[in-house]
Amino acid sequence: MTTSPRLRIGVRWLACLVALAVPLSAPARGAPPNIVLMLADDQGWDGLSVAMAPDIAGSSSRVFHTPRLEAFARQGTRFTDAYAPGPVCSPSRISIQCGRTPAALHWTKAAPAETGRRLVEPRLVKSIDGDLVTVGEVLRDAGYATAHYGKWHISGGGPGRHGYDEHDGDVGNEQAFKFTDPNPVDLFGMADRAAAFMKRARDAGTPFYVQLSWNALHAAENARAATKAKYASLAAGGAAKRADVAAITEDLDEAVGRVLDAIDALGLGGETYVIYTSDNGAGGGGGRGRGEGLSGGKGSLWEGGIRVPFIVRGPGVTADAFCRVPIVGWDFLPTFAEWAGVPRDRLPADLEGGSFAGVLAAGGTGVVERPRPEVLFHFPHYQSGHTPHSAVRLGDLKLIEFHEDHSRKLFDLVRDPGERDDLAAARPEEAERLGLLLAERLALVDAQLPTPNPDFREGAEPDGKAGRGKRRQRGGRDRDDSEGGAR
Repeated sequence: MTTSPRLRIGVRWLACLVALAVPLSAPARGAPPNIVLMLADDQGWDGLSVAMAPDIAGSSSRVFHTPRLEAFARQGTRFTDAYAPGPVCSPSRISIQCGRTPAALHWTKAAPAETGRRLVEPRLVKSIDGDLVTVGEVLRDAGYATAHYGKWHISGGGPGRHGYDEHDGDVGNEQAFKFTDPNPVDLFGMADRAAAFMKRARDAGTPFYVQLSWNALHAAENARAATKAKYASLAAGGAAKRADVAAITEDLDEAVGRVLDAIDALGLGGETYVIYTSDNGAGGGGGRGRGEGLSGGKGSLWEGGIRVPFIVRGPGVTADAFCRVPIVGWDFLPTFAEWAGVPRDRLPADLEGGSFAGVLAAGGTGVVERPRPEVLFHFPHYQSGHTPHSAVRLGDLKLIEFHEDHSRKLFDLVRDPGERDDLAAARPEEAERLGLLLAERLALVDAQLPTPNPDFREGAEPDGKAGRGKRRQRGGRDRDDSEGGAR
């Protein structure tokens, strides 16, 4: 493991909005905490019945019913500005494992490239390299028992070759379709395996890290019949897929509850951090029309494609609180390492994330340290009706640049989280400053960019037309359907 010092640049973040200060009790002095990360699939920021922001009506769903996550949110802190590393699944998953941006890892898309477009999409890495240091390896080296259940989707021989003692193998989206009622998409099987693993670790006196990469919301049609019956009127109204998504969301909520119940039954609630989030935004994001909520969706760098639900409870975490500190999935590795007591000089030198442990411990105040202050997003691809684009957030401002024509849009995300008021023309100096910062950061990580297509013909129908979205070959490793979108 590389041990050179990391550059530290303090980032001024916004203070948390605290609703009720009732933190869980801390574990015994010196005892490393347990960590459980639950990662939903294709679940948007507005995909729960619990609000992700106290002042935005569109931050919760009017359709989905998630009572266990509502109760979980009351026990912990909700981050209003939490981001997935990318707008599609596997880039986010490898970024979470390695603490680096998808741009730096050269893995920015999950589905096959679309051809016949004005630009040629770059080639991608499609398997995690054995030289990359993962969350599992960092924590296992620190004495943790480690487990990864559910969707892996980054190849490389599977979780067992990358730091996980127990796992379900090198599985992808195909796994979801194998399990039906009474164990839809293996939700309850995963919860039971996690409970058994946590009990064994507790009995052995070993701290544990468990990552539950839920298969839901994929294969929504596999939801339990009893749950689907609750949404029969929705299906009868012509929204059958929406009804299925609502049903699998509620089944997922119950599975989350089973894991939380197991932690509490084992007497580990006061010494276990539990995080719930998603790998990217919801599907159906080809347009901008998302009501009073976020713009865009899966396959785009609009907020609807990358801003995700995020709830955390654990030792010293303020209960029933909202926090506006922007965090992102590549912050997990340094955060978990800090919780585990791993010194920073024992972490990879090329980490791009920073720890938010101090923010939580201080009730939402303090500094997140990253090598650079800006947050970079990069999607040099065509998908869901969107063209190749990149984005950068610094403070309250976010710039999106589109690679076909190099046009830019600038938004103040605190005042306009729905990204409906483009400020690029009104504030050209700030747009230019962020544009230069974006170009500098892309160059710094040697990000792959799309290139002009010498064979492009104006008006010709492209191959893999954007918006078709779904690749129906079940069992295909690149299958990356959108199952979300209902609000």
